[in-house]
Amino acid sequence: MADTPQIEQLVERVERLLLRYDELQRTNELLTQHVDALTLDRDSLKSRLSAARARVDGLLDRLPKAEVKTEVHGASGTATENQK
Repeated sequence: MADTPQIEQLVERVERLLLRYDELQRTNELLTQHVDALTLDRDSLKSRLSAARARVDGLLDRLPKAEVKTEVHGASGTATENQK
């Protein structure tokens, strides 16, 4: 039969494709697990950042209000004015 070599080649190619498909499925599963882990890490870091910002804002609110100094530039020179 002349078709036998072609059928054998086709079977061989299909088997290689099936193996490649299995490899890609395993790789995809590993990548999905990695993405899930990174997502959890990101969410944890965002939560920690938010808590740190809240603590910094709380500390800033507790600081005494400072006087604001404004410099006025005129033709005759510079004068400093205190504003409250």
